[in-house]
Amino acid sequence: MKERFLPIGTVVMLKGGTKEIMITSYCVFSKGFMKDKSKEKEMFDYGACSYPEGILNSDIALAFNHNQIEKIIHMGYTNATFEELNRKVNEEYDNIKKQFESGQLI
Repeated sequence: MKERFLPIGTVVMLKGGTKEIMITSYCVFSKGFMKDKSKEKEMFDYGACSYPEGILNSDIALAFNHNQIEKIIHMGYTNATFEELNRKVNEEYDNIKKQFESGQLI
């Protein structure tokens, strides 16, 4: 199994990016999808905010996939609880994505 998810709090630079961002969540759905079913739905590996500012406006969030990361600036905190979550998310991610794309999820 390929490990796909970095710990919450990890700071990264994306390919072509000019600003560091910090991972805040996993399995993020495209904005507006629930309200407007005509919008294309998309699921991303991560949700993030700018670093060091953090979340300045709850309407603004970044979403990206693991393959867009160019460099890990700082690795977030890990413990046994994270390791268990990471294992579960890695095991279920592809299934969740298939369900989401087929309309079975959400």
